[in-house]
Amino acid sequence: MKYLFTLLILFSILNVKAQSVQKGISVHDPVIIKQDSIYYLFSTGNGIKVQSSKDLLSWKLERPVFATAPIWAVESISGFKGHIWAPDISFHNNQYYLFYSVSTFGKNSSAIGVATNKTLNPSDSNFKWVDHGKVIQSTPVKTHWNAIDPNIITDDEGKSWMTFGSFWDGIKMVQLTKDLLSIDTSIYKIETIASQKKKGQSGNNAIEAPFIFKKNDYYYLFASIDYCCKGEASTYKMIVGRSKHIQGPYVDQSNILLTNGGGTILLAGNENWHGVGHNAVYHADGKDYLIFHGYDAKDNGKSKLRIEILDWENGWPTVRTKL
Repeated sequence: MKYLFTLLILFSILNVKAQSVQKGISVHDPVIIKQDSIYYLFSTGNGIKVQSSKDLLSWKLERPVFATAPIWAVESISGFKGHIWAPDISFHNNQYYLFYSVSTFGKNSSAIGVATNKTLNPSDSNFKWVDHGKVIQSTPVKTHWNAIDPNIITDDEGKSWMTFGSFWDGIKMVQLTKDLLSIDTSIYKIETIASQKKKGQSGNNAIEAPFIFKKNDYYYLFASIDYCCKGEASTYKMIVGRSKHIQGPYVDQSNILLTNGGGTILLAGNENWHGVGHNAVYHADGKDYLIFHGYDAKDNGKSKLRIEILDWENGWPTVRTKL
């Protein structure tokens, strides 16, 4: 009896530990970076949602980046109340840069802001987010692009670039100043690097969430097409193209330009996931990780975190574990 009782206690402890591992945490638009031995996950949420993990499985909820909505954003974007979209985290100039989107759904009255921090460890005495305000803003009629979904990459020459955008004219790219706090060109001279509309076509252009990742000799442009944020009706899927030059042109595996409706499907939904998308790619511990959210068909279409390993075959990314 004593032996059985010990086994029951051990089983109970193991069960509690198993339940604490959060593989299906609720997120939208996730991005990850590692500092020391800790991974930090940033995602859409009030003030920007932040979570930390030692193993990419069990996640601890941290304080949001902003306790209250940035005043500049509230004043600039009508209807914005503090629910911040699609953050992007990167390390430059000996500090962390967190770009983020302020917008309202379905409008191109949007803006991208940036905050910096010397450390991501909230226990560090140097931990403090400093908001630098607006980097770029889109305005209906004046600009036919949407200032959301930023992603930052520095090229081999040390120049930093921001890709961004959704719908309208598609995915845009602009060079940043050396301090990464503003754009280095006119807002009326910003090039399109990906679009789901073929030349001469009109109508919807369901493409967003760009992310550029350098691998060997190529820059890979990832993006999401079709529709997010509809739960069971979501049709999100990920595409990819590549170029030897950061500004493009980007082509898919069939050599179709991403500016002309191209894009090789990397991952799409199935009977288990209604849609998958808004991905980031991150290299750590000798692996390339694909980080994204999917709409769980077994949980009423709720948006869940997915992290998979990227393999590379003949110069193109593939997802090791299929959905």
